[in-house]
Amino acid sequence: MALYTAQFALSKKADQVTILDLRELTSVTDFFVICTALSDTHMQSIAEGIRRGMRKKYKNHVWHVEGEKNAKWILLDYVDVVVHIFKDEEREFYALERLWGDAPKRELTAADFDETLVSLTPTDETEEPDDMAEMD
Repeated sequence: MALYTAQFALSKKADQVTILDLRELTSVTDFFVICTALSDTHMQSIAEGIRRGMRKKYKNHVWHVEGEKNAKWILLDYVDVVVHIFKDEEREFYALERLWGDAPKRELTAADFDETLVSLTPTDETEEPDDMAEMD
């Protein structure tokens, strides 16, 4: 599910997309997906792209949302996956990757975008990708 969330962010041109695997570190969530937006509008577009994608792929609605009004940091909580959409300054300030430095990390770029993943429908019988496969 984290990989799909990251792919939905990439489909909206999110920058510096990173998946942190927190399964061995906390029981609060399994994964953080962290990405950077270039503007308020871009941040809203990424958040909406993820929400639509999750509804389409998993019929899964976000459990909780924070930050949509101030648009400096939007958090989408899907329980097993928590998405953090930052502007660059806030991402540097909160430094979640440093805070959770013991977590295995997978960074994705525009070259990792896979159109087939974000175009799948909930009825597709394809195998779920491993969110942390091919880690460095």
